[in-house]
Amino acid sequence: MTKKDALVRPKISKADETYCGDDALARLLTDAGSAMTVAELRQFLAGVDAAPPAEDPEAWVRLVVEAPSDALRAQLRAFRRLLEAERDGAEKTSGAGERMAARLAALRQELDRRGLGGFVVPRADEHQGEYVPPRAERLAWLTGFTGSAGVAVVLQGRAAIFVDGRYTLQVVDQVDVGLFEPRHLIEQPAETWIAENLPAGGKLGYDPWLHTVDGTARLRRAVERAGGELVACAENPLDAVWPDQPPPPVAPVVPHEMRFAGQTSAEKRATLGQKLKADGFAAAVLTAPDSIAWLLNIRGGDVPHTPLPLSFAILHADGAVELFIDRRKLVPGLDAHLGNGVAVSPPDGFAPALDRLGQARRRVVIDGASAAVWIFDRLSAAGAQPISGEDPCALPKACKNETEIAGARAAHRRDGAAVTRFLAWLAREGPAGKLTEIAAAERLAAFRRENELFRDFSFDTISGAGPNGAIVHYRVTERTDRRLEPGQIYLVDSGAQYLDGTTDITRTVAVGTLPSGAAGAEMRDRFTRVLKGHIALATARFPRGTTGSQLDTPARLALWQAGLDYDHGTGHGVGSYLGVHEGPQRISKVPNRVPLEVGMIVSNEPGYYKTGAYGIRIENLVTVVPAEGAEVDAGERPTLGFETLTLAPIDRTLIEPALLSPAEVAWLDAYHRRVRETLTPLVDEATAAWLVEVTRPLEM
Repeated sequence: MTKKDALVRPKISKADETYCGDDALARLLTDAGSAMTVAELRQFLAGVDAAPPAEDPEAWVRLVVEAPSDALRAQLRAFRRLLEAERDGAEKTSGAGERMAARLAALRQELDRRGLGGFVVPRADEHQGEYVPPRAERLAWLTGFTGSAGVAVVLQGRAAIFVDGRYTLQVVDQVDVGLFEPRHLIEQPAETWIAENLPAGGKLGYDPWLHTVDGTARLRRAVERAGGELVACAENPLDAVWPDQPPPPVAPVVPHEMRFAGQTSAEKRATLGQKLKADGFAAAVLTAPDSIAWLLNIRGGDVPHTPLPLSFAILHADGAVELFIDRRKLVPGLDAHLGNGVAVSPPDGFAPALDRLGQARRRVVIDGASAAVWIFDRLSAAGAQPISGEDPCALPKACKNETEIAGARAAHRRDGAAVTRFLAWLAREGPAGKLTEIAAAERLAAFRRENELFRDFSFDTISGAGPNGAIVHYRVTERTDRRLEPGQIYLVDSGAQYLDGTTDITRTVAVGTLPSGAAGAEMRDRFTRVLKGHIALATARFPRGTTGSQLDTPARLALWQAGLDYDHGTGHGVGSYLGVHEGPQRISKVPNRVPLEVGMIVSNEPGYYKTGAYGIRIENLVTVVPAEGAEVDAGERPTLGFETLTLAPIDRTLIEPALLSPAEVAWLDAYHRRVRETLTPLVDEATAAWLVEVTRPLEM
């Protein structure tokens, strides 16, 4: 386990326990009332190890036996360590470049065997989620690229990898550009490259589980322009050459309590069922695990940093739900929590259930933006009427209820205290020049872990000093770990998953004193322009019906006036102990037709990045609220605004006051006063004293 692994999760206990053999373990399992055999346990543990390590490293034990004896618990731990040792011993030791070349050659050989001239490898799983289990990390296995978005196209003579602006630096660092040509996903899309490079008559394969209807249509148009043929692969050819591909993950699925959810699953199901019926649908196929988790008030742990149980579901117009999930993941008592309105079936029951909808000639809605084309094809072939629409859970999930908003406020208070303790510690220790990016991130993680409602981090912490901060989605490794040097800018983007809310905050701070002269002046200028954009969005007032795309410009205006910009969105939706990136709302240049509604939570995070030098981002989470004091004239739409949830000081030493208007200074001073008054009772005496100093009114 690397230092970075330890940063994300505590290690599994390595107590001095000896495995007593399969026979002894089998007897202990039988005595405990478990029907699981040792062979089944071996398969089960392979799934456990294919899930992200949990904060509680032995949470899986409850899935074997609800209340194991000390002897059985010890033997289960020992057996798992034995299996880990077997797997570690089987790992290949060849270099990364050699492995990637061999993997690419093996894939091409398999494609040739199937009569395919190429294959598309997206960074996706069957659910089109941001975080995918190790089994679905096909793009990383083939190319070495570990970003959260991208696609590779492999032809017999050429191959290319396509990433967006967040990853242009990362891709050339991780990928052998002699094997894969790096391209910009937006400016040089894969479809254009396919049309230009697929030989006439060539067959391009794709996995219909990993592409949406719209995505497949784009691929087909590109292939037709090249004079080729697009071929759906019943079995993924990459999986055929991945000898040690992990199995599907197995992590506990647990109830999400009413004190955090604020509404019962039965109420949600009834409301959405009535809406389906009114819209003329017999059912909705749910493919997004976060929608299923929200609808059924359950949480899981199958993917990193988002408490999701990977599963599919069918919501019927009468409010009944068919849930398709590996039953080994369900903790004891979960069936009672789900209730009689939810029927649980294994994953292989999903296809027959779609067929039944077809046989009954049902009209079914599916989210066309995220559902696999395989599902549409299966329904159509069975005789159903699949309609590409919107996930019926997406909007109500995004509009948090009063309980969820109250939980978000409470989570941000506690999280703000942890972040502020970290910033005070950093202010003391950073200028000495001894801290590294990993050490800083580990310290922040330790502060967060002290909270009893903490369950995970909401993403891998971005801990970037100097030029590493300019890499938008930088992930520190032992190889890239830099020291925080005096005079540098340090960017830390982090968040946590608490039972009552999800947090995401970025702070950019000066390490010691900035350099004098033009270099320091430039840093202050850029930071202040980012701050002006942040304040512009935080103070925005807008009529109901306004989309996030319409609010993106004010956040960039101060940068645009200096000929500057940033290549990422200004805001993303955030879930309630769910995804840190949640739709359908967002704030970005990309057109978005979803209006911002009361109860939605979005980030406010303009930035600036100077490649090879430094990065700046200021991020708070905000929730949409009725605008304070707004009066609605007859015929006018209500006016909305934002309430800032995140609480932590913004580095005043990086601000150039002359660039701020009196109104902007007033906002900053009021925000800092709120931070100080709210957090002082929650932090230690030394941090409280530091907080008084760094939240003083800004001097003009």
